[in-house]
Amino acid sequence: MGHTATDQAGTGGLTATEHRLANGLRVVLSEDHLTPVAAVCLWYDVGSRHEVKGRTGLAHLFEHLMFQGSKQVQGNGHFELVQGAGGSLNGTTSFERTNYFETMPTHQLELALWLEADRMGSLLAALDDESMENQRDVVKNERRQRYDNVPYGTAFEKLTALAYPEGHPYHHTPIGSMADLDAATLEDARAFFRTYYAPGNAVLSVVGDIDPEQTLAWIEKYFGSIASHDGKPAPRDGSLPETIGEQLREVVEEEVPARALMAAYRLPHDGTRACDAADLALTVLGGGESSRLYNRLVRRDRTAVAAGFGLLRLAGAPSLGWLDVKTSGDVEVPVIEAAIDEELARFAEEGPTAEEMERAQAQLEREWLDRLGTVAGRADELCRYAVLFGDPQLALTAVQRVLEVSAEEVQAVAKAKLRPDNRAVLVYEPTSPVEIAQSAEDAEGAEDPDSAATVEATDENEEAAK
Repeated sequence: MGHTATDQAGTGGLTATEHRLANGLRVVLSEDHLTPVAAVCLWYDVGSRHEVKGRTGLAHLFEHLMFQGSKQVQGNGHFELVQGAGGSLNGTTSFERTNYFETMPTHQLELALWLEADRMGSLLAALDDESMENQRDVVKNERRQRYDNVPYGTAFEKLTALAYPEGHPYHHTPIGSMADLDAATLEDARAFFRTYYAPGNAVLSVVGDIDPEQTLAWIEKYFGSIASHDGKPAPRDGSLPETIGEQLREVVEEEVPARALMAAYRLPHDGTRACDAADLALTVLGGGESSRLYNRLVRRDRTAVAAGFGLLRLAGAPSLGWLDVKTSGDVEVPVIEAAIDEELARFAEEGPTAEEMERAQAQLEREWLDRLGTVAGRADELCRYAVLFGDPQLALTAVQRVLEVSAEEVQAVAKAKLRPDNRAVLVYEPTSPVEIAQSAEDAEGAEDPDSAATVEATDENEEAAK
C-alpha cells in the first residue's frame, strides 16, 4: 500500500490519508473521534453520462440492483444487516458518479466494509432475472412518483434536454426513459457491472472514530482479493461552446398550481475558480430570502411566491445556473421575465456590494462546514474530489478558494454568462384557472426535488435509490 498525508494548512484541522491497493482501489481515511461512529462511502466513476443511446437509466437501475443481494448476502440482506447493527445506508446516482454509503457504530465498521466488498466482488453470482424485473418496476415507479405524476416534475428533464443538445452525454437525466428501462436486459446489467464496477474505477473513504491501521487491514482483507480489470471506455466528450448563443424556449401546458418560469444558464465547469465565482453570483441573486431576486419579485413587486437561483456543478460538462420562479395569482410570465432580466443586467453592470459578498461567502462557508461537519458528509466530499478531480485533499480546502474570489470576478462571470442569449427557458402554463397561492410555501411544496431551491442540497440532481 502507498501512503500520503495531507498538509493541515487551510483545512480547519481536518486531515486525510490516501492509500491504494494493488488491484487499483483508492482508499481515503480521515480520523474523527468526536462521536463513536464511522462512515463508509464508495464512489464508482460511472453515471448517466457513460450511458449510450437506447439504454438511458441503466446506471440508476444498476444502483438499485446492487441492493438485491450478492454471493454471501441474499435478497434484502444488506439493508437488514446494516440497520440491525444500528447503522443507516443508501445509494445515489448522478450524471457523473454512483455512490453507496453507510454510517455505523464504530464497532460495526468491519461489517460495512465486508458488505461493500462482497457486492463489489461477487454481485454477478446473485444477479438474476427475478431481481432485474423487481428493480426495473421499482425504478419505473420512482419515475412516476418524482417526475411524471407531480406538478413541475418534468422540469429538470426538459430543461436538461434543452440545455445540452441531442447526442450530448448530459442530454438525458439519470432516471432514464420508460422505453429504455423496459428495453434493458439482464445481459446489459451484467456487462455494465463488468465494465464499471472494478476496484480501479472506485474510491473508498472511511471517516470517523477509526483506527487507521486496523481499518486498512480490514480493507486489504476484504477488498484486496477482488480482481482488477480494465476495459472501461472513456466518457464521451461533454465540452460545449462557452455560451449557448441564443435563447432556447419551451412552453409546457400542464395541471400545475401556478405559472412558473424556469431557466438554465450555461456556466463554467466545476473545479474552476470561475465556477466558484458563479456560485457566489447565484447566491447573491437567488440564494435565499435575502437575495436580490427574492426581494424584488416576492417582497417588493409581489409578482412571485417563490424565487431561487442555484448552481448545478458539473465537472465533465458546463455547469448550469438553475433559476426557478413561481408566479403569484394571475401574474403573467413576461412580467416576471422582464423583472429578472432587469435585475441581472443591473448586477452585471454594478456587481455585488461588499455586504452581499460577505453574506454570500458566509453562506457558502456554512454549507461547506455543514457537509464536512458530519462523518458521512466528509466521506462523501473526499470521494467526490478524488473521483472528479483526482485529489481528495481539495475537499478540505474548498472553502478557502471560495473566500479568495473577488467581487470583480463575480461581476465578470455574471456579465459574461447571465444573459438572455445563454439560457434555456421553460414556461409552465396551467391548464386550469390559476389558484392564488397564499405563501411561498404553497408553491414550493409542489416543486420537483431537483428545482433551483434544492438543487445544491440534492447534490447534482442525484436520484435517491430508496
